[in-house]
Amino acid sequence: MRRADRLFDIVQMLRGGRLRTAQEIADQLEVSVRTVYRDIDALVASGVPIEGERGIGYVIRVPFLLPPLTFSATELQALQLGIRFVLAWGDGELASAAQEALVKIKAVLPNDRQDELERRELRTYAMRLTDTEKDMLGLLRKAVRGRQKVRLSYEGSSGDKTDRLVRPLSLEAWGHAWTLTAWCETRSDFRAFRIDRIRSLTVMDEVFRPEPGRTLDDYHARLRREGWNV
Repeated sequence: MRRADRLFDIVQMLRGGRLRTAQEIADQLEVSVRTVYRDIDALVASGVPIEGERGIGYVIRVPFLLPPLTFSATELQALQLGIRFVLAWGDGELASAAQEALVKIKAVLPNDRQDELERRELRTYAMRLTDTEKDMLGLLRKAVRGRQKVRLSYEGSSGDKTDRLVRPLSLEAWGHAWTLTAWCETRSDFRAFRIDRIRSLTVMDEVFRPEPGRTLDDYHARLRREGWNV
């Protein structure tokens, strides 16, 4: 997380009127208590009215507004549309993050702009994921980020089932399905797996390193050679 994002989050947490300890803040932001102390000192030095002290907790009691965000009407439409898509087509953690992002945007918008996030001229009608697919998407998303190998059972379009060991490289939303692009160690080649055809998966503890010929860039280069615009 960038420091600017972390400082913003600390202000948002303290504006609620409830005393929060440095340990609570550190746990939520996944940083050290020492980092929280430094960040709060920096915020106080910049004029943020934070009350409290180390070992007790911190709070912002007086009304305090961050500078209004200068989003255009079209930018707000784009954000609203994207958030609605994620709410319908993301796993639980992504949906929760999208909702929290919406709350943060509303919190710093001027009052006369608030209703722009509620307008309904643009709508999303993406199919909603099943609970099982949401769980799989969440696991795969973390595996892609952590470069952890995944063992999965996959059912192809013809109904045949195979067990694969893969290196997850990226996830793609197509509007009607999610796919996982991976280097398949079982087949020694790149493969794309539809998440709704994955029957079970296990994220392994084993972490892989990018190797020449097996990276997402290598896969995209192959697609471009074959005439795909990626």
